[in-house]
Amino acid sequence: MSSSWYRTDGEDLLLFIRVQPRSSKDGFAEVMENVRKLRIKAAPVDGKANNHLIRYLSKRLGIPKSRIQVETGHTSRNKRIRLKGLHKLPDDLD
Repeated sequence: MSSSWYRTDGEDLLLFIRVQPRSSKDGFAEVMENVRKLRIKAAPVDGKANNHLIRYLSKRLGIPKSRIQVETGHTSRNKRIRLKGLHKLPDDLD
């Protein structure tokens, strides 16, 4: 399974995200240039945005935070996120 902004990698799912920090609300937005925009309320200070991103994805996808890993882009808006053991996204995100 793959789309322009996610793909499977063995037993995991990789998401290609462009984070928009300091948004008025959390939520997925449009797909652009093979990444999905994700708005989050947290500011990009001292890792708060990454922590908020992981908490949001955990709640939104219904998986434990321990199964979500920011693989690349720790200090960038463009991130590759690994969802361990997840093979499919909810239909409303696909």
